[in-house]
Amino acid sequence: MDIRKITLDDADYPKNLRNIHTPPKQLFVNGTLTEQDEMAVALVGSRRASIYGLEMSEKLGYELAMRGVTVVSGMAIGIDSAAHRGALKAKGRTIAVMGSGHNDIYPPQNKKLYEEIIKAGAVVTEYESDVAPLPGHFPARNRIISGLSLGVVVVEAAKNSGALITANFAAEQGRTVFAVPGKVSSATSSGTNELIRDGACLIQSVDDILQELSIKEMKTVSVEDKGIIDNKISRQTKAYIYNSLTDDERKIYKILSDEPLYIDDILGKTGLELSRVSKILLGLELKKLIQEVPGKQFIKKL
Repeated sequence: MDIRKITLDDADYPKNLRNIHTPPKQLFVNGTLTEQDEMAVALVGSRRASIYGLEMSEKLGYELAMRGVTVVSGMAIGIDSAAHRGALKAKGRTIAVMGSGHNDIYPPQNKKLYEEIIKAGAVVTEYESDVAPLPGHFPARNRIISGLSLGVVVVEAAKNSGALITANFAAEQGRTVFAVPGKVSSATSSGTNELIRDGACLIQSVDDILQELSIKEMKTVSVEDKGIIDNKISRQTKAYIYNSLTDDERKIYKILSDEPLYIDDILGKTGLELSRVSKILLGLELKKLIQEVPGKQFIKKL
């Protein structure tokens, strides 16, 4: 790894970060930091994200990067990873901030994402290379995410989500806080909905972010291109969720369609016990993959 250390005294120390109340005295950087990164927006949210949250995060990451805005996030699973993936698909810049050293990439399954990010931006941390990802490091990491950015978008977050810590840091640092609205009944949107209630900027598209931050588009995206990328993101998100299913979950999901299927038929087709099937159906409903309709019947939503 080509890791370099920069300090507050160095000219290439990020300008946005230098101006917060408690900037890190040093950063260990793999990749490149440029003047373009002064026009950055952070996208953060829940690790246990819904399909809606993943789609919105990747879509916002893509559209921000297409307009020349650097996308900042924390490389965690869920919303963070989706934000980075969106920026990478747009061939734009993205910065990941870790709560560990470069020799202990966290989460480990994002090693490939780490390698992609350093080619299109940078992975930064204030910790020496061999420092482990201890729980106490992540709240401190969050102040760097917001500090690098002009504004912070909370895409999806439960009431006690770490993303809300980032939002608090953003408010303290004078950054604009945005939130993507979600269903009132959705636990993963309870935190974002409360942020909006408390004064965060509600956003429905990337244009809301650009307008609030007075960011002039460096690139424009045609309606046709937006439609193409939206379809790609939707397909990839579905694949992401499907790949996370257990064998029994996949077995049940595969036999469902948009035609209602009785639970007795599901039992007959799968050969599983009623208690097991009931538990799996509930889990698939919570993941927004299927829906129960009247008469104890089930349909596939995606």
